[in-house]
Amino acid sequence: MGELVIDAFNPPFVIKANESDEYLNKLLGYYKKITQQIKNSNSLQNDLQVSALAGVMLCDELYKEKSKISQISKGKIPTSSIIVDKEKSEEAEKLAKKMIEKLDKALDENNGNS
Repeated sequence: MGELVIDAFNPPFVIKANESDEYLNKLLGYYKKITQQIKNSNSLQNDLQVSALAGVMLCDELYKEKSKISQISKGKIPTSSIIVDKEKSEEAEKLAKKMIEKLDKALDENNGNS
């Protein structure tokens, strides 16, 4: 069983999982890479917003990979035709950012009405 210290929020917290520390640290490294890309590419600096957008982006990545595997296993896509569609990924990122902005606006409006 491994432990993973998540320090994206204050205070940090620990997750225990039935995976090796090495594997968990690889996951955390990948997550940190995604969050750093988000911070570098736009004006989002709030940790909660960055984490939410990273989650959406990672779900998008996972969904696309699962869809590819499903299509390949059904014989609908030959393995030789698999390519990374950067343009679609960038569009998904833009849409996710817009969703975050709308959520922030709604939250701000709700906090103002309390």
